[in-house]
Amino acid sequence: MLRVAVMGGAGYIGGELLRLVLGHPELRLAATTSRRLAGRRVDGAHPNLRGHTDLTFSSPDQLVDYDVLLLATGHAETMHAMPDLLRLAPVVIDLSADFRLADPARFRRYYRTEHAHPELLSSFVPGLPELHRKELTEANRISVPGCMATAGILALRPLAEAGLISGQVTVDARTGSSGSGAVPGPANVHAERSGAMRVFAPAGHRHEAEISQSIGGLPVSMTATGVEAVRGVQVICRVPVPVGVDERTLRIRYREVYGDEPFVRIVAARTGLYRLPEPKILTGTNYCDVGFAVDEFHRQVVVIAALDNLMKGGAGNAVQCLNVRFGLPERAGLDFIGLHPV
Repeated sequence: MLRVAVMGGAGYIGGELLRLVLGHPELRLAATTSRRLAGRRVDGAHPNLRGHTDLTFSSPDQLVDYDVLLLATGHAETMHAMPDLLRLAPVVIDLSADFRLADPARFRRYYRTEHAHPELLSSFVPGLPELHRKELTEANRISVPGCMATAGILALRPLAEAGLISGQVTVDARTGSSGSGAVPGPANVHAERSGAMRVFAPAGHRHEAEISQSIGGLPVSMTATGVEAVRGVQVICRVPVPVGVDERTLRIRYREVYGDEPFVRIVAARTGLYRLPEPKILTGTNYCDVGFAVDEFHRQVVVIAALDNLMKGGAGNAVQCLNVRFGLPERAGLDFIGLHPV
């Protein structure tokens, strides 16, 4: 079994990584870290893990050698430690934002700081099997995309690769409160969050850079809103398309691209409560559902994608990448199919 360490295990993404590693038939959880909770039991921070582990959190400086290191550490923090972290395991999978953008100038623009180790950027393979499966089979450094970026990329990829995008794409993203992380703050107080539909990024959200990078540099404008949900991401992408693109064209194209993918489902029915992608029924799963509709009057396509931000938008995607890297069944440890009603 592969010995796995999770760095930053006290947060929501870290907790999902722990849950998935503990339930994986080919992995053994060897260590997890938290500066704040060092010495305390893991199931104190993650009560859903009671009865599944007696592990306690370690301090980061107690980590030794592992087969795989999963990083759920802070944005703009991980990059400073990366040279040392790379010595702890031959395979490092990073869930922070620090190595997602290949261009240090673009990183500086969106994160408003210089990259601490730009020389390492090109050594990381994007952690999205649907686009980079072949590279991931040999990758030792993997950077998992952001949750809204993953949904946007999977929504737009079939159109971009076929040359069916004829102008700037607009992405309207909605996310649940768990996307803000487990650290308390003014915006996460119940009295302020409950019932709100808060536009926290009216323009220039960081994930638009990841989406643009993954669809060949096409221009993307993104807005992000926090909604009354704990988990879940939904993106609505408005895409200008050439004359002649109709529903049949879209259905054929999306089936060509995603027909054999284990975790992307095409959801574009004409009737029914769940005729288009809905994050509610994806809670705890590694699925990304993708659907579409044609707006003939405005000569555009509306593409909708939904996922669980902590799973396919984070920890689940990381484990899927791990499975691909080590030649394991891609669904291993990721076979939860969701609940309804929920």
